[in-house]
Amino acid sequence: MSKLPKINDLGFFEIRLESIGGLGANLAGKMLSEDGVVGNGLNGVGFSSYGSEKKGSPVKGHIRFCDPEINIRDTTPIERPHVVGIFHDALFKTIDCTSGIYPDSTILVNSQKSPDELKNLMKIPSGTIAIVDATGIALEEQTKANTAMLGALYRILDFLDPESMKQTIRRTFENKYPHLVEPNIRTFERGYNEVEFKTFVLGDGAEPKPFIRPIPLLGYETHAIGGTITNPGNSILKDLSISRAGMLPHFHEEKCINCAACDTACPDFCFVWEEKADKRGRQQMFLQGIDYQYCKGCLKCVTACPVEALTGEREYNDGYADRKRVPHLFDLAIQK
Repeated sequence: MSKLPKINDLGFFEIRLESIGGLGANLAGKMLSEDGVVGNGLNGVGFSSYGSEKKGSPVKGHIRFCDPEINIRDTTPIERPHVVGIFHDALFKTIDCTSGIYPDSTILVNSQKSPDELKNLMKIPSGTIAIVDATGIALEEQTKANTAMLGALYRILDFLDPESMKQTIRRTFENKYPHLVEPNIRTFERGYNEVEFKTFVLGDGAEPKPFIRPIPLLGYETHAIGGTITNPGNSILKDLSISRAGMLPHFHEEKCINCAACDTACPDFCFVWEEKADKRGRQQMFLQGIDYQYCKGCLKCVTACPVEALTGEREYNDGYADRKRVPHLFDLAIQK
Protein backbone atom coordinates (compact mmCIF):
# COMPACT_ATOMS: atom_id res chain seq x y z
CA MET A 1 0.00 0.00 0.00
CA SER A 2 1.21 3.53 -0.79
CA LYS A 3 2.04 5.89 2.07
CA LEU A 4 0.68 9.44 1.88
CA PRO A 5 3.34 12.15 2.40
CA LYS A 6 1.01 14.53 4.27
CA ILE A 7 -2.62 14.69 5.33
CA ASN A 8 -5.04 17.26 6.71
CA ASP A 9 -6.95 17.11 10.01
CA LEU A 10 -9.44 14.59 8.57
CA GLY A 11 -6.69 12.31 7.27
CA PHE A 12 -7.02 13.29 3.60
CA PHE A 13 -4.44 14.15 0.96
CA GLU A 14 -6.32 16.46 -1.40
CA ILE A 15 -5.79 17.41 -5.06
CA ARG A 16 -7.70 20.04 -7.04
CA LEU A 17 -7.67 20.32 -10.84
CA GLU A 18 -8.49 23.71 -12.37
CA SER A 19 -9.51 23.60 -16.01
CA ILE A 20 -12.05 24.44 -18.68
CA GLY A 21 -14.40 22.20 -20.62
CA GLY A 22 -12.64 20.41 -23.48
CA LEU A 23 -9.21 19.86 -21.91
CA GLY A 24 -10.10 16.55 -20.24
CA ALA A 25 -9.74 17.43 -16.54
CA ASN A 26 -12.90 15.51 -15.64
CA LEU A 27 -11.56 12.29 -17.18
CA ALA A 28 -8.10 12.90 -15.70
CA GLY A 29 -9.59 13.23 -12.21
CA LYS A 30 -11.59 10.02 -12.62
CA MET A 31 -8.55 8.09 -13.86
CA LEU A 32 -6.36 9.47 -11.06
CA SER A 33 -8.81 8.53 -8.30
CA GLU A 34 -9.44 5.11 -9.86
CA ASP A 35 -5.75 4.28 -10.05
CA GLY A 36 -5.12 5.46 -6.49
CA VAL A 37 -7.70 2.94 -5.27
CA VAL A 38 -7.34 0.04 -7.71
CA GLY A 39 -3.64 0.26 -8.47
CA ASN A 40 -2.15 1.63 -5.24
CA GLY A 41 -4.32 0.32 -2.40
CA LEU A 42 -5.55 3.67 -1.09
CA ASN A 43 -9.07 4.73 -0.23
CA GLY A 44 -10.14 7.59 -2.46
CA VAL A 45 -12.88 9.56 -4.13
CA GLY A 46 -12.94 11.74 -7.25
CA PHE A 47 -15.64 14.04 -8.58
CA SER A 48 -15.96 17.18 -10.66
CA SER A 49 -17.90 20.42 -10.42
CA TYR A 50 -18.92 22.40 -13.48
CA GLY A 51 -21.80 24.34 -14.96
CA SER A 52 -22.92 23.77 -18.52
CA GLU A 53 -21.04 20.89 -20.12
CA LYS A 54 -19.47 22.74 -23.02
CA LYS A 55 -16.07 23.77 -24.25
CA GLY A 56 -14.75 26.85 -22.48
CA SER A 57 -16.79 26.68 -19.27
CA PRO A 58 -14.88 26.35 -15.95
CA VAL A 59 -14.32 22.84 -14.59
CA LYS A 60 -12.87 21.75 -11.26
CA GLY A 61 -11.77 18.22 -10.45
CA HIS A 62 -11.55 17.12 -6.80
CA ILE A 63 -9.60 14.05 -5.64
CA ARG A 64 -9.18 12.84 -2.05
CA PHE A 65 -6.91 10.01 -0.92
CA CYS A 66 -6.61 8.46 2.53
CA ASP A 67 -5.52 5.24 4.22
CA PRO A 68 -7.82 2.23 3.63
CA GLU A 69 -9.06 2.12 7.22
CA ILE A 70 -10.45 5.68 6.99
CA ASN A 71 -13.99 6.12 5.69
CA ILE A 72 -14.55 9.04 3.33
CA ARG A 73 -17.73 10.84 4.30
CA ASP A 74 -16.69 14.19 2.84
CA THR A 75 -17.69 14.99 -0.74
CA THR A 76 -17.51 18.76 -0.47
CA PRO A 77 -15.36 20.69 -2.97
CA ILE A 78 -11.71 20.86 -1.98
CA GLU A 79 -10.84 24.24 -0.49
CA ARG A 80 -7.34 23.53 0.84
CA PRO A 81 -5.44 21.42 -1.70
CA HIS A 82 -1.99 19.93 -1.19
CA VAL A 83 -1.57 19.82 -4.98
CA VAL A 84 -3.22 22.01 -7.63
CA GLY A 85 -3.17 21.11 -11.32
CA ILE A 86 -3.87 24.08 -13.63
CA PHE A 87 -4.64 22.94 -17.17
CA HIS A 88 -4.34 26.38 -18.86
CA ASP A 89 -2.27 29.33 -17.66
CA ALA A 90 -4.82 31.80 -19.06
CA LEU A 91 -7.18 30.71 -16.25
CA PHE A 92 -5.41 33.23 -14.00
CA LYS A 93 -7.28 35.98 -15.86
CA THR A 94 -10.66 34.95 -14.49
CA ILE A 95 -10.21 32.42 -11.67
CA ASP A 96 -8.26 32.37 -8.40
CA CYS A 97 -6.72 28.97 -9.16
CA THR A 98 -4.49 28.88 -6.06
CA SER A 99 -7.09 29.77 -3.41
CA GLY A 100 -6.63 27.88 -0.15
CA ILE A 101 -3.15 26.46 -0.85
CA TYR A 102 -0.77 25.67 2.01
CA PRO A 103 2.65 27.38 2.23
CA ASP A 104 4.23 24.14 0.93
CA SER A 105 1.62 23.16 -1.65
CA THR A 106 2.69 22.16 -5.16
CA ILE A 107 1.12 23.93 -8.14
CA LEU A 108 1.42 22.19 -11.52
CA VAL A 109 0.81 24.50 -14.50
CA ASN A 110 0.43 23.69 -18.18
CA SER A 111 2.57 26.56 -19.44
CA GLN A 112 5.75 27.67 -21.18
CA LYS A 113 6.27 30.57 -18.77
CA SER A 114 9.08 30.53 -16.20
CA PRO A 115 8.38 29.66 -12.54
CA ASP A 116 9.15 33.25 -11.52
CA GLU A 117 6.65 34.63 -14.04
CA LEU A 118 3.99 32.22 -12.81
CA LYS A 119 4.69 33.05 -9.17
CA ASN A 120 4.02 36.73 -9.92
CA LEU A 121 0.91 35.93 -11.96
CA MET A 122 -0.53 33.69 -9.25
CA LYS A 123 0.51 36.08 -6.45
CA ILE A 124 1.63 33.27 -4.16
CA PRO A 125 4.25 33.84 -1.42
CA SER A 126 5.69 30.32 -1.33
CA GLY A 127 5.33 26.74 -2.51
CA THR A 128 6.62 24.57 -5.33
CA ILE A 129 5.76 25.45 -8.92
CA ALA A 130 5.91 22.64 -11.48
CA ILE A 131 5.78 23.43 -15.19
CA VAL A 132 5.03 21.15 -18.13
CA ASP A 133 4.18 22.08 -21.72
CA ALA A 134 1.25 19.66 -21.79
CA THR A 135 -0.37 21.41 -24.76
CA GLY A 136 2.81 21.14 -26.84
CA ILE A 137 3.23 17.47 -25.98
CA ALA A 138 -0.43 16.76 -26.83
CA LEU A 139 -0.16 18.52 -30.19
CA GLU A 140 2.95 16.54 -31.12
CA GLU A 141 1.50 13.21 -30.03
CA GLN A 142 -2.01 14.04 -31.36
CA THR A 143 -3.62 13.40 -27.99
CA LYS A 144 -5.03 15.68 -25.28
CA ALA A 145 -3.27 17.72 -22.63
CA ASN A 146 -4.91 15.81 -19.78
CA THR A 147 -2.69 12.72 -20.27
CA ALA A 148 0.48 14.84 -20.19
CA MET A 149 -0.83 16.55 -17.04
CA LEU A 150 -1.42 13.12 -15.49
CA GLY A 151 2.18 12.19 -16.23
CA ALA A 152 3.44 15.35 -14.53
CA LEU A 153 1.10 14.76 -11.59
CA TYR A 154 2.54 11.27 -11.10
CA ARG A 155 6.01 12.81 -10.87
CA ILE A 156 4.67 15.04 -8.08
CA LEU A 157 2.59 12.30 -6.40
CA ASP A 158 5.54 9.97 -5.89
CA PHE A 159 3.47 7.73 -3.61
CA LEU A 160 1.59 6.53 -6.73
CA ASP A 161 3.03 4.00 -9.17
CA PRO A 162 3.22 5.37 -12.75
CA GLU A 163 3.15 1.83 -14.16
CA SER A 164 -0.29 1.28 -12.65
CA MET A 165 -1.57 4.45 -14.37
CA LYS A 166 -0.32 3.12 -17.70
CA GLN A 167 -2.51 0.08 -17.12
CA THR A 168 -5.43 2.39 -16.28
CA ILE A 169 -4.86 4.27 -19.55
CA ARG A 170 -4.83 0.97 -21.39
CA ARG A 171 -8.12 -0.15 -19.76
CA THR A 172 -9.73 3.23 -20.49
CA PHE A 173 -8.97 3.31 -24.21
CA GLU A 174 -8.37 -0.22 -25.49
CA ASN A 175 -12.00 -1.24 -26.02
CA LYS A 176 -13.40 1.83 -27.83
CA TYR A 177 -10.25 3.58 -29.03
CA PRO A 178 -7.41 1.03 -29.31
CA HIS A 179 -5.45 3.30 -31.68
CA LEU A 180 -5.16 5.88 -28.87
CA VAL A 181 -3.55 3.57 -26.31
CA GLU A 182 0.09 3.91 -27.33
CA PRO A 183 -0.05 7.67 -28.13
CA ASN A 184 -1.56 8.32 -24.70
CA ILE A 185 1.03 6.20 -22.94
CA ARG A 186 3.79 8.14 -24.77
CA THR A 187 2.09 11.40 -23.77
CA PHE A 188 1.95 10.24 -20.14
CA GLU A 189 5.64 9.30 -20.16
CA ARG A 190 6.65 12.63 -21.71
CA GLY A 191 4.64 14.55 -19.11
CA TYR A 192 6.34 12.52 -16.37
CA ASN A 193 9.84 13.12 -17.76
CA GLU A 194 9.54 16.73 -18.97
CA VAL A 195 8.02 18.42 -15.92
CA GLU A 196 10.31 20.95 -14.17
CA PHE A 197 10.20 22.21 -10.58
CA LYS A 198 11.19 25.27 -8.60
CA THR A 199 10.53 25.78 -4.88
CA PHE A 200 9.95 29.17 -3.27
CA VAL A 201 10.23 29.62 0.50
CA LEU A 202 8.79 32.36 2.69
CA GLY A 203 11.18 35.21 3.37
CA ASP A 204 12.49 35.95 6.86
CA GLY A 205 9.67 37.24 9.04
CA ALA A 206 7.04 36.67 6.36
CA GLU A 207 3.77 35.12 7.44
CA PRO A 208 1.76 32.71 5.28
CA LYS A 209 -1.59 34.01 4.12
CA PRO A 210 -4.42 32.79 6.35
CA PHE A 211 -7.16 30.81 4.70
CA ILE A 212 -10.29 32.86 4.13
CA ARG A 213 -13.31 31.13 2.64
CA PRO A 214 -14.45 33.19 -0.37
CA ILE A 215 -17.99 34.50 -0.31
CA PRO A 216 -19.75 34.30 -3.70
CA LEU A 217 -20.90 37.63 -5.08
CA LEU A 218 -24.09 36.06 -6.39
CA GLY A 219 -25.07 33.49 -3.76
CA TYR A 220 -28.49 32.73 -2.32
CA GLU A 221 -27.98 35.46 0.29
CA THR A 222 -26.34 38.06 -1.96
CA HIS A 223 -28.09 37.71 -5.32
CA ALA A 224 -30.30 40.56 -6.49
CA ILE A 225 -34.04 40.10 -6.08
CA GLY A 226 -35.57 38.15 -8.94
CA GLY A 227 -32.22 36.91 -10.25
CA THR A 228 -31.45 40.22 -11.95
CA ILE A 229 -28.25 40.28 -14.01
CA THR A 230 -26.31 43.18 -12.52
CA ASN A 231 -23.51 43.12 -15.11
CA PRO A 232 -24.83 44.79 -18.29
CA GLY A 233 -23.14 43.70 -21.48
CA ASN A 234 -21.70 40.62 -19.74
CA SER A 235 -21.18 38.74 -23.01
CA ILE A 236 -19.16 41.70 -24.27
CA LEU A 237 -16.94 41.64 -21.20
CA LYS A 238 -16.40 37.88 -21.32
CA ASP A 239 -12.88 36.64 -22.11
CA LEU A 240 -12.91 33.46 -24.21
CA SER A 241 -9.14 33.23 -24.56
CA ILE A 242 -8.99 30.58 -21.82
CA SER A 243 -10.90 28.28 -24.18
CA ARG A 244 -7.99 28.01 -26.62
CA ALA A 245 -6.32 24.63 -26.55
CA GLY A 246 -3.00 25.58 -28.11
CA MET A 247 -3.93 26.96 -31.53
CA LEU A 248 -5.10 30.36 -32.80
CA PRO A 249 -5.51 32.03 -36.21
CA HIS A 250 -2.87 34.41 -37.58
CA PHE A 251 -4.07 37.17 -39.91
CA HIS A 252 -1.99 38.02 -43.01
CA GLU A 253 -3.42 41.33 -44.18
CA GLU A 254 -1.50 41.41 -47.46
CA LYS A 255 -3.35 38.29 -48.68
CA CYS A 256 -6.84 39.30 -47.52
CA ILE A 257 -9.50 40.01 -50.18
CA ASN A 258 -12.13 41.10 -47.59
CA CYS A 259 -14.61 38.45 -48.70
CA ALA A 260 -15.94 38.00 -45.12
CA ALA A 261 -15.95 34.19 -45.37
CA CYS A 262 -14.10 34.14 -42.04
CA ASP A 263 -16.70 36.38 -40.37
CA THR A 264 -19.50 34.15 -41.66
CA ALA A 265 -17.84 31.04 -40.20
CA CYS A 266 -16.81 32.60 -36.87
CA PRO A 267 -19.19 31.70 -34.01
CA ASP A 268 -17.91 34.37 -31.63
CA PHE A 269 -17.84 37.72 -33.45
CA CYS A 270 -14.03 37.89 -33.41
CA PHE A 271 -13.37 39.85 -36.61
CA VAL A 272 -13.14 43.65 -36.60
CA TRP A 273 -14.18 45.58 -39.73
CA GLU A 274 -13.98 49.21 -40.80
CA GLU A 275 -15.79 50.97 -43.62
CA LYS A 276 -13.36 52.75 -45.95
CA ALA A 277 -13.11 53.77 -49.59
CA ASP A 278 -11.52 51.30 -52.00
CA LYS A 279 -9.20 52.20 -54.89
CA ARG A 280 -12.17 53.44 -56.95
CA GLY A 281 -13.56 55.54 -54.12
CA ARG A 282 -16.41 53.16 -53.33
CA GLN A 283 -17.27 52.43 -49.69
CA GLN A 284 -16.38 48.92 -48.65
CA MET A 285 -15.82 46.98 -45.43
CA PHE A 286 -12.16 46.16 -44.81
CA LEU A 287 -10.95 43.58 -42.27
CA GLN A 288 -8.75 45.24 -39.63
CA GLY A 289 -7.83 42.19 -37.56
CA ILE A 290 -8.98 39.79 -34.87
CA ASP A 291 -10.18 40.55 -31.35
CA TYR A 292 -8.47 37.64 -29.60
CA GLN A 293 -10.46 38.26 -26.41
CA TYR A 294 -13.34 36.36 -28.04
CA CYS A 295 -11.32 33.79 -30.02
CA LYS A 296 -11.48 30.26 -28.62
CA GLY A 297 -9.20 28.80 -31.28
CA CYS A 298 -11.76 26.73 -33.20
CA LEU A 299 -9.98 27.64 -36.50
CA LYS A 300 -13.22 27.56 -38.51
CA CYS A 301 -12.10 30.82 -40.07
CA VAL A 302 -8.89 29.21 -41.31
CA THR A 303 -10.90 26.49 -43.04
CA ALA A 304 -13.25 29.04 -44.59
CA CYS A 305 -10.60 31.45 -45.92
CA PRO A 306 -10.16 30.92 -49.70
CA VAL A 307 -6.82 32.74 -50.03
CA GLU A 308 -4.87 31.55 -46.94
CA ALA A 309 -5.02 35.00 -45.35
CA LEU A 310 -5.65 33.13 -42.09
CA THR A 311 -3.41 30.32 -40.88
CA GLY A 312 -3.65 28.15 -37.80
CA GLU A 313 -0.56 28.55 -35.62
CA ARG A 314 0.60 27.24 -32.26
CA GLU A 315 -0.16 29.70 -29.47
CA TYR A 316 3.19 30.28 -27.81
CA ASN A 317 3.54 32.37 -24.67
CA ASP A 318 5.15 35.29 -26.47
CA GLY A 319 2.17 37.61 -26.14
CA TYR A 320 1.20 37.34 -29.82
CA ALA A 321 -2.53 37.54 -29.10
CA ASP A 322 -2.08 40.62 -26.89
CA ARG A 323 0.19 42.36 -29.40
CA LYS A 324 -1.91 41.62 -32.48
CA ARG A 325 -5.34 42.01 -30.92
CA VAL A 326 -7.59 44.56 -32.63
CA PRO A 327 -10.28 45.37 -30.04
CA HIS A 328 -13.90 45.95 -30.89
CA LEU A 329 -15.13 49.46 -30.10
CA PHE A 330 -18.37 48.83 -28.24
CA ASP A 331 -20.57 51.62 -26.95
CA LEU A 332 -22.20 49.39 -24.32
CA ALA A 333 -19.18 48.64 -22.14
CA ILE A 334 -15.67 49.79 -21.37
CA GLN A 335 -13.25 46.93 -21.97
CA LYS A 336 -10.05 46.29 -20.07
